[in-house]
Amino acid sequence: MPPNHRQADLRWIDNPVPELARLAWPISVSMLSHSLLTLADTLFVGRLGAAPLAAVSLGGVASFALLCFGWGLLRAVKVLVAQGVGAGRPSVVPAFLGAGLLLALGLGALTAVGGLAAALVLPGLTADPETGRLAAGYLSVRSLGAPLVLVAVALGEARQGLSDARSPMLANLAANLLNLVLDPLLIFGCGLGVAGAAWSTVVANAVAAGLLWRFQVQQGPRWALPSAAHVASVVRVGLPLGLQFLLELGAFTLLVAILAGISNVDLAAHQIALQFCHFSFLPALAVGEAASVLSAQAVGANRDAGVRIVARHALGLAIAYTGACGLLFAAAARPLAALFTTNEAVRDLAAQLLYVAAAFQVFDGANIVARCVLRGAGDVRYPAAVGVLTAWVCTPPLTLGLGISLGWGALGGWLGLCAEIVLGAGVLWWRFVKGHWRAAAERSRSALAADGAHTLGGSSWRVRTRAQKHLRPD
Repeated sequence: MPPNHRQADLRWIDNPVPELARLAWPISVSMLSHSLLTLADTLFVGRLGAAPLAAVSLGGVASFALLCFGWGLLRAVKVLVAQGVGAGRPSVVPAFLGAGLLLALGLGALTAVGGLAAALVLPGLTADPETGRLAAGYLSVRSLGAPLVLVAVALGEARQGLSDARSPMLANLAANLLNLVLDPLLIFGCGLGVAGAAWSTVVANAVAAGLLWRFQVQQGPRWALPSAAHVASVVRVGLPLGLQFLLELGAFTLLVAILAGISNVDLAAHQIALQFCHFSFLPALAVGEAASVLSAQAVGANRDAGVRIVARHALGLAIAYTGACGLLFAAAARPLAALFTTNEAVRDLAAQLLYVAAAFQVFDGANIVARCVLRGAGDVRYPAAVGVLTAWVCTPPLTLGLGISLGWGALGGWLGLCAEIVLGAGVLWWRFVKGHWRAAAERSRSALAADGAHTLGGSSWRVRTRAQKHLRPD
């Protein structure tokens, strides 16, 4: 080991539940706030008519699809920063943050160009020319803010890796409040319509990035110019995650496209059931993300037994919550569906979908925790491959087979989702229990050791000294 190396204390390791909860609830709020930006645009633009509303919906989905690869890749910053904290090597944190920021700017620029190109295509994808024109304008403006969005993601992931989930939450809440003020002002007051909604979101994202930058400067450690090796490490860990995000989104988008071709009733029922599943999925995902931070710290500290402790407690928290949601869905499926529609056919089908959702809730919590803990341990390729394969092997084929061939419609598609989640949870927990992630954990430690030796032997010792002032080993 390099001289002066000191592993993190990890005082939470025997009982990680309080630390999991401390990290998870701000992450949950942050995740919900990301969804609220486009939701606010949708609510205000809805007053302008059907075409503007459809345009914001289409443009918002396209914007998210273009950003999802970068969003997934930058998750690597959190893993690498947390592993560095656990290893007691704060010298790696500024460089990994710098690598994340550099990649965020590069990917953001590419995403902006891709968004402007996609905007040229959107008018040809809609039956109504006015909807296509408005959607293209909305996506063009939103795309200009892509670098700011990904910079905010990189900064937020670094803060979470440092066990600071409050700063990203506060930045996202401030962005949402500003968006709520700017939306009516720009859409109606300035007469910009759909474009005003897009500019409001861009400004809100800029504010989020600015606040996160301020938090990073104030609380430290500051970023450092990364070496090619640091950038390569972020890409190595993040590339499978980015591809997983993109390909899983593709499978889900195909599901929606198939349902849209069946009937409006099937698509509407799917949308209603999906909204309720968000309330179960996002908090469980927040627990998983918190577990990824703690498991990464345990790996960095060479305490692999701590990974198992974190996984066990995170699993208990996640399935307790998702299980409660499942019971609610099963007991009140019809009343819940009735909250969204008075159409009897849509209400009845949405209730059937909620019964299916109730069946896979516990497995969904288990799936989320397994993939997040494995990611924190440095085992990223296998969970990514499992996620992509189960998504494409189960959901689209079963939607076609059960939904169209047997005439079950959206119910067939949701049975495909159920199979995807249950199968994925089983395979990922089998890998975790068997300990096949340990080799990846050892590779992560070896990479940190090599980086630490290089840093201590070179001119960047000043960065290490500054960073130590800002990092708590626990």
